[in-house]
Amino acid sequence: MSHQKILILDFGSQVTQLIARRVREAHVFCEVHPCDVSDEWVKAYAADGNLKGVILSGSHASVYEDETDKAPQAVFELGVPVLGICYGMQTMAQQLGGKVEAGKTREFGSAQIRARGHTALLDGIVDSTTAEGHGMLDVWMSHGDKVIDMPPGFKLMASNDACPIAGMADEARKFYAVQFHPEVTHTIKGQQILERFVLQICGTRADWIMGDYISEAVARIREQVGTEEVILGLSGGVDSSVAAALIHRAIGDQLTCVFVDHGLLRLNEGDMVMDMFVGKLHAKVIRVDAEAQFLGHLAGVSDPEAKRKIIGREFVEVFKAEAGKLTASGASKNGAKWLAQGTIYPDVIESGGAKNKKAVVIKSHHNVGGLPEQLGLKLLEPLRELFKDEVRELGVALGLPPDMVYRHPFPGPGLGVRILGEIKKEYADLLRRADAIFIEELRNTPYVPAANEPVNARHPKKTWYDATSQAFTVFLPVKSVGVMGDGRTYDYVVALRAVQTSDFMTADWAELPYALLKKVSSRIINEVRGINRVTYDVSSKPPATIEWE
Repeated sequence: MSHQKILILDFGSQVTQLIARRVREAHVFCEVHPCDVSDEWVKAYAADGNLKGVILSGSHASVYEDETDKAPQAVFELGVPVLGICYGMQTMAQQLGGKVEAGKTREFGSAQIRARGHTALLDGIVDSTTAEGHGMLDVWMSHGDKVIDMPPGFKLMASNDACPIAGMADEARKFYAVQFHPEVTHTIKGQQILERFVLQICGTRADWIMGDYISEAVARIREQVGTEEVILGLSGGVDSSVAAALIHRAIGDQLTCVFVDHGLLRLNEGDMVMDMFVGKLHAKVIRVDAEAQFLGHLAGVSDPEAKRKIIGREFVEVFKAEAGKLTASGASKNGAKWLAQGTIYPDVIESGGAKNKKAVVIKSHHNVGGLPEQLGLKLLEPLRELFKDEVRELGVALGLPPDMVYRHPFPGPGLGVRILGEIKKEYADLLRRADAIFIEELRNTPYVPAANEPVNARHPKKTWYDATSQAFTVFLPVKSVGVMGDGRTYDYVVALRAVQTSDFMTADWAELPYALLKKVSSRIINEVRGINRVTYDVSSKPPATIEWE
């Protein structure tokens, strides 16, 4: 199926992919490409007639600098609507005859703007109304520069005291620009604004639906792989599980899953994975007991990045060994030629692997950034352009159990990034048990929404597990003094972590009920011998990350 599409040009903002996610939430297909594509590339991209609009992202740069990025001029000559966001607004202004300069007053954080001009983009969209009847919007600002002169043909669309031109529009050409960021959740009506642009102003067909996407993805996998065989690293997490189910739907027994039990999995994870994929999906799965191999190489290593690299390296070694065994045994006719991974968009973004290389590297995983050369396999990543919520929708459509699909994310290195400092089997065993108690109590505790909290009809928050986006336990390599019975103890400490987020780019710590925290703490200390203190992490992202390492 040929989808109508929105082109997002990335000027290097850390939240560019949030724009894509919001557009996808409107069931409209979109792609992100670097801002420095050529005019010829833009014209070729639009040549099939499916391009319905362009969005220009934000950036940390200033448009008046000599070496700053600009939008390809062809964008403004295609005859399709264009939306500029933050820096995107500024480069639109500068390129079309306006003027931008450094502002005396910077805005970073929540702000209010007044909508003006009854433009097609903002008309009727308000968060509040002043006594004079002016419509106001609660938005998120992040800028030091500002437009001081609008280009010819533009009219004022939004303003506030700090930014007199906070939005502008040339409705004849359907060019719109806003200084604020509608893609972040702090802009209350941001989703509505973006939907107004892509669905009404651009007139795009809302046909990006995961249930329908399966046939397209299956066709692409079959075309890409042909008759060759695929080996997939099955972790048990949502991403690798959905990737496995999708690829198995496409090529059946050409897929062999290698499930590596590296000693850093959650409690009983291995058995659950085998029951699902072998017992229910009838896929070929090789379970490799590699605990001794991984923990042996991790012994004495405490640096987080070094641990990640070791885990990645050993995965490569296991895959090489298993691929070789498949060929040698005759179970595989020609040996695996492809390595499949459950890489998704947030992995790519936070690993600095987005199409635009200007993003800062925050984390590195063994399953991000391309296939290691020494593996000698081609890379198959069928979920690489999907966001987590899309992956979950796809998993349900593929027939995977919702309880499995909507499990909280589990990192590629497993408990390796949840054990601070050196990794030991003793620590992993303690952490597994403590984490299982935490998750069990989250699932057992009913969630009572706030009076003004919107209800998601598709995925209602029934328990605190449903109400948190990611929850887990962290092992701290320190001991504290405690008292049990009449004796003194000197045992380990764990930290509970639970966050709420819609995009995993930013996250707030979950305000769990005290009674729940009390019960979890009591159970862990009483049931997991070796732990005598439980703490709760109340830091948000940013400045912290969701994982501790």
